[in-house]
Amino acid sequence: MTRKQRRLTMIGTAGAVLAVALGLVLFALNDQIVFFQSPTDIAQKQIPQGQRIRLGGLVEDGSVERFDDARVRFRVTDTENVIAVSYKGILPDLFREGQGVVTEGVIGPNGEFVADSVLAKHDENYMPKEVAEALKDKGHWQGEEQ
Repeated sequence: MTRKQRRLTMIGTAGAVLAVALGLVLFALNDQIVFFQSPTDIAQKQIPQGQRIRLGGLVEDGSVERFDDARVRFRVTDTENVIAVSYKGILPDLFREGQGVVTEGVIGPNGEFVADSVLAKHDENYMPKEVAEALKDKGHWQGEEQ
């Protein structure tokens, strides 16, 4: 075997090892990868219940219901579709109606989104990137261009 052939064999072997390692890492992280979805995406894709996702959009005006046991129910909209969300816990201080929100959780058996975390904007000009892009795609973006 010539030097050039050995070098090519070594490079090919190293590439194959890296490809296998990358495949194993992606397979191991598959259950922990969470994709962002808007209410319209959820309606169109028929996402199965129990699959972990991030739901983002605007908190619909007049939809927030607070209960004594720290439960909160509200609706998230992308101005085209709406999905009901239930959450048990303390909401961020900046959470309010008409503002951008990203929730993480699963779709329950009754079609309601059961969130285990809620993220709200952190200042007047911020909206989660995914929410802003979804609103821009729908033609409802009213913020400054980024």
